Amino acid sequence: MKFQSKQFLTVGALSLTAAFAFAATVAAQEAPVISRDELQTEAPSSHADAHAADGDRHGLPAETFAVVPGTRFLVRLESDLNTKEVHRNQAFRVRTLEPLEAGQGNYLPPGAVIVGHVSRVDPAGTTGRAKICLTFDEIQTPFGKLPIVAEVASVPGDHSIKAGPLQEGVIEGRSSTQKDAAQAAAAGAAMGAMHGVKDKNKKEAAEGAALRALEAYLMEAGRGQEIELPKGVKLELELERALYLVRE
Repeated sequence: MKFQSKQFLTVGALSLTAAFAFAATVAAQEAPVISRDELQTEAPSSHADAHAADGDRHGLPAETFAVVPGTRFLVRLESDLNTKEVHRNQAFRVRTLEPLEAGQGNYLPPGAVIVGHVSRVDPAGTTGRAKICLTFDEIQTPFGKLPIVAEVASVPGDHSIKAGPLQEGVIEGRSSTQKDAAQAAAAGAAMGAMHGVKDKNKKEAAEGAALRALEAYLMEAGRGQEIELPKGVKLELELERALYLVRE
């Protein structure tokens, strides 16, 4: 009897397992398959009604297509700029890396070229601290050129630039650090000691080293670093006036 009971229990357990497996198979076959694309389509998007500006107003007021003053956006420099080599009125180009958004979903896609010129440049060797000011003249859009008034708000990630917000778009270089001055002093000391070493005069070597070290330290401490903006560096611009994404 005990053996028969065990057989019945075993058969019953197998039957239940098979039943559950069959039910799971049927449920899997009947369950709808939702693709990744359908999930993305169903997800709400804040840019669902966004559309690139084509230059036409379509009967709407011009303010609808205005990118408001104070808008900040990143651009990429298309050529090298160095305060030691560039000159005033030298032309340059940058390319937008972010869309410029106006009202009611209108926007200018990234990749637009902005043409500008160097309106001021002060090399570090002349003024003690390098300065450069970039003026932006026009932005090239698929529907024509538009005037743009903007200034550089920051240079993200560039450690040769003076820390803190820029004043009126003027980019300033950092002054020499204590490390730079110390290195210059060490090099000056070595040069100053050479004459005494050659003549085997320890006193003259020590005095020469001290004098040259002091001169080099003071010279380096009062000198700033040149500003080097290599091709590809990112600049953050801020609009000073509204940019209307309509054909002139």
